[in-house]
Amino acid sequence: MVKIEDEDSVLKNEHSAMNAITIDCVIFGFDKGSLEVLLVQHGEGISKGKWGLPGGWILKKESTDDAAHRLLNELTGLDNIYLEQLKAFGDPDRFPLRRVITIGYYALVKREDYNIKAGFTASDAKWYKINSIPDLIYDHNEILAYSIKQLQNRVRQAPIGFNLLPEKFTLLQLMHLYEEVLGIEMDKSNFRRKILHMKLLVALDEKQQDVSHRAAKLFKFDPEIYTKLTEKGFNFEF
Repeated sequence: MVKIEDEDSVLKNEHSAMNAITIDCVIFGFDKGSLEVLLVQHGEGISKGKWGLPGGWILKKESTDDAAHRLLNELTGLDNIYLEQLKAFGDPDRFPLRRVITIGYYALVKREDYNIKAGFTASDAKWYKINSIPDLIYDHNEILAYSIKQLQNRVRQAPIGFNLLPEKFTLLQLMHLYEEVLGIEMDKSNFRRKILHMKLLVALDEKQQDVSHRAAKLFKFDPEIYTKLTEKGFNFEF
């Protein structure tokens, strides 16, 4: 059973009583051409039945980054996840019972790598399409909106979008990812020319399988190639 916490349960813990600092994480996934976010439904407390971002408390001898990595590992079972800190959200009225500051993070995960089940005080966990987000608890809609803007800026500056794709993907899948994240339409031929000109992708001697249309060639992203290119002065810009 995956361990998913919520902010109500956090405040009952002795560590939060000392710190009053929590972690809330926006977990992005990409499935069937749609950008999605993982939400949890609270099973008890003042927000029972409502949806919010997964989160948890920061242990006494834990840094914020270590806490975020630990919570994600408990949630997904994965260690090597792209994770980036957003900022602190500290409006004095963001939590109705007391003053609680939360550190926001966002993570990019491959949907096919794991299955998520609700546990502890969360009664349900579900992926929501980015354009179908319900009214979330506290300031979680604000945290989500901020993380989307940050993601849009970052995918233009670094090849982090590959963290959302399967290990092997088509150029069309990659284009649909950028279209979905940035909210724009792209010209297929121009996109293909630009991305291949970067020489970041490894062309595989494989094609799609079990598709009704003409099977497309598969590619993969090699982070070692990107590292070597940046050492030579390559600047990723999309």
